[in-house]
Amino acid sequence: MCNFAKTNTLIRYQLLTILLLIGPFGVAQSTARFINSHGYNGCVELRNGTVRVVLEPNAGGRVLVYERNGQNVLYVDSTQNGLTLQTTPKLTQPTGGRFDIGPEKINPSHPVLWAGPWKAAILNNHAACLISLPDTVTGVQLTRTFSLDATSSRLSCTQTIRNVSKSTKRYNHWGRTFALGGGISLTPLNPSSRFPKGYIIYGPGDVMDFKPAPEPTIQVRTGADGQPILAINGPPTRPKFVMDGQAGWLAYLATNNLLFIKKYSVDAAKPYGEMTGATTSIWYNGTRMTEIEPIGPWETIRPGRSASFTETWWLLDYAFPLNRTADVPAIQQLVDGCK
Repeated sequence: MCNFAKTNTLIRYQLLTILLLIGPFGVAQSTARFINSHGYNGCVELRNGTVRVVLEPNAGGRVLVYERNGQNVLYVDSTQNGLTLQTTPKLTQPTGGRFDIGPEKINPSHPVLWAGPWKAAILNNHAACLISLPDTVTGVQLTRTFSLDATSSRLSCTQTIRNVSKSTKRYNHWGRTFALGGGISLTPLNPSSRFPKGYIIYGPGDVMDFKPAPEPTIQVRTGADGQPILAINGPPTRPKFVMDGQAGWLAYLATNNLLFIKKYSVDAAKPYGEMTGATTSIWYNGTRMTEIEPIGPWETIRPGRSASFTETWWLLDYAFPLNRTADVPAIQQLVDGCK
């Protein structure tokens, strides 16, 4: 006969042993909690076994940390720690993983959304949201929802634009993430681009150069699928690039041996509101930081309605090439494997 008391005790012991063994790799290790970080109170930390995310609600509703094994891929200016729009009215360039709304050149200035105070809420053990104040200048209120996968670096970032005014508004999502500077930026180009070279460089001034001269740090490479990919291998002479690509991904090799990937949808049936109709922008600012910018379609939002756009992020270990020449087909295969 079986001794049920001894059997149940053994089962409980085995289950406890398994939980201890799976440790940081188990779903139970996913956590969400409020912490203080970078001089701010009330931040939210999302964490699993290898990845940590810190969301900051005090100055613009940003991501301050997106790190793998303790290495942060985001550029954060430590001299800004603890600064808010209330203490520093000229806080025009908060750093980290920023989000915004466009189109860039026709939107009114909106400091309340861009650098003002937000509210933070924890939704469960792997998700949280940040909510802006209603903004009377733009007539919208923004919500940013973040969800970290339990066992991978997959971070879903959804921005929802809600029209809180009494008139119809037209806005688009604008991701404005600062990554660590000096890396290698990879952006798929549109083989049927309206731009002669597949990209435009801004400057000097308000010039939009649609046939930029060759530069040693800029190459058009071939991806695993045979399509063109713009590689910015180092600081260019002018920092701002726009592209009308349709592939819906961006990749950035950071010098601290991380591969930062963003994936998002491109809707060919909708208009894009930038003057160039761009779906993507890269601002490669010397060796200080590189801004990685998905651009969403131009949405017509009636009063009381909303429009949402999702960027999905991944962070992979990847040795930075000392010769600053990326294995583009191999990286594209890694991108394709991020589901």
